[in-house]
Amino acid sequence: MLDRTATALIKPLVTRLARALLRAGLSANQVTIAGFLIGLLAALLIANGAYMTGAVAIFASRLCDALDGALARLTRATDRGGFLDIALDFLFYASIPLAFAFSDPARNALPAAVLLAAFIGTSSSFLAFAVIAAKRGMVSVAYPDKSFFFLGGLTEATETLAFFAVMCLWPAHFIELAYVFAALCGVTVITRIWWGWRAFS
Repeated sequence: MLDRTATALIKPLVTRLARALLRAGLSANQVTIAGFLIGLLAALLIANGAYMTGAVAIFASRLCDALDGALARLTRATDRGGFLDIALDFLFYASIPLAFAFSDPARNALPAAVLLAAFIGTSSSFLAFAVIAAKRGMVSVAYPDKSFFFLGGLTEATETLAFFAVMCLWPAHFIELAYVFAALCGVTVITRIWWGWRAFS
């Protein structure tokens, strides 16, 4: 829901940083992989109780996620890069609830499982819509720079990042936060299925 606004706010800074990375000889795919590895480091830190350091690593990872797209647009965007980006993004998002489950299995395992199930719903509805949209030659007006049809929703990357940050700030409340965010993801799944049903009728 907030991705378009967040993207517009950070775009000038991200573009400047992307140009600096380009001058340094880095490619978009290299930044994508670096961001994913930093995201896995964040999960490892959270799993071992280093929540604040994990939060910093999460933000660094997502900065790389913004930079890889900007780099690709400055050079040449490829289908291979777009595929790598979205595949590693979903793996990163899944790693954070799993990390909280490892950090305190007795308390966090069930809410983490519920949140992961909700993530499967948001990701599958997102990708299913993108596949059919590509088959029909549909183009996203809201996100024209994306490698595929980017379907929005109540819970997008910005909201997910915000909840991850709050979970790291107050890990004792992970249970409540996980259930709340899972419910919001449920709303996203329902609306995406409804949009797909209408769009492809």
